[in-house]
Amino acid sequence: MAEEVQKKWQKEFEVFNNLKKEYHKAVTQKQQLDSQLNENKAVKEELLLLKKDAEVYKLIGPVLVKQDLEEAKQNVAKRLEYISKEIKRSDGNISALENKQEAVHENLNKLKSNLDNLKIAA
Repeated sequence: MAEEVQKKWQKEFEVFNNLKKEYHKAVTQKQQLDSQLNENKAVKEELLLLKKDAEVYKLIGPVLVKQDLEEAKQNVAKRLEYISKEIKRSDGNISALENKQEAVHENLNKLKSNLDNLKIAA
């Protein structure tokens, strides 16, 4: 009986560790998205400071290509929108992982107390 509980506990512990890894990966991804969002907000602010006849260049590979100011503003706005959606999705993912971790952690605690009770009884 104790061996069964021990095996269940080990499996749950593996699941918990995998969830922790996923959680850290998701948090890292969200931090990267936050960084990209801030970067793009700064670009948007810089573009707003430019006059209408200013020349804007876009880096494509090793080449700077001339780009229309309005087109550049639209591209940055689309990127900001996309990144914001990704951040919301990432927040949902992080929240779901936190809930899963909490449930697995509670299950681990129950299994541990069952195992302790079995050892005391034996």
